[in-house]
Amino acid sequence: MDSSEHDSSMPSSGFATGGDLPPGLTEEEVEEIQLELTKVDDEIQTLKQVLTAKERHAAELKRRLGISPLSEIKQNFTKGWQEIQCSSAYMRTSQTVGDLNRRVTSSNVYLTASTTLEDISRSEAYKKTQETLSQAGQVTSAAFSTMGTAIRNRLGEMRNSPSFKSFEDKVENMKYKVMGRSNGEGSNSPTNNDATF
Repeated sequence: MDSSEHDSSMPSSGFATGGDLPPGLTEEEVEEIQLELTKVDDEIQTLKQVLTAKERHAAELKRRLGISPLSEIKQNFTKGWQEIQCSSAYMRTSQTVGDLNRRVTSSNVYLTASTTLEDISRSEAYKKTQETLSQAGQVTSAAFSTMGTAIRNRLGEMRNSPSFKSFEDKVENMKYKVMGRSNGEGSNSPTNNDATF
């Protein structure tokens, strides 16, 4: 059997004609299904390429607008939290916790413990400890605030530096190269950039 006979007798699915066909299908049906599968695979590949190009364009637009990945995460988190708070499950849970809180605060054990805590909070030792902790908290808060400002300023400087932008562009290029290859694109892909590390 030469290669031309082999090609005509075996569809690209790997099913040979004759006894190796899937049960209940003729050779013509297998070929028809194989053609449809090839067409669908081609459409999927095209859609992946379009999606990659659209993601790339969106990333460029976001970069030009100054939208960072961190701000996107914060925005998504805020939106997600708002959706959770509006959900019926959250509202039911909140109501249940409120009911439980009312039951606990009206119980004898709670009232006794509350009275004991009030007595402790009026003591001199408690007042001195509270004052010391308050002063320590103010000092710590000031130190963290200063440190946070310095870090934020330094990160802002780094973010706007040419070397960071160059690094960011290289990471984006590498991302699309890797995604392109995982999508079956070769080095001649329309999404391939010539920039290398």
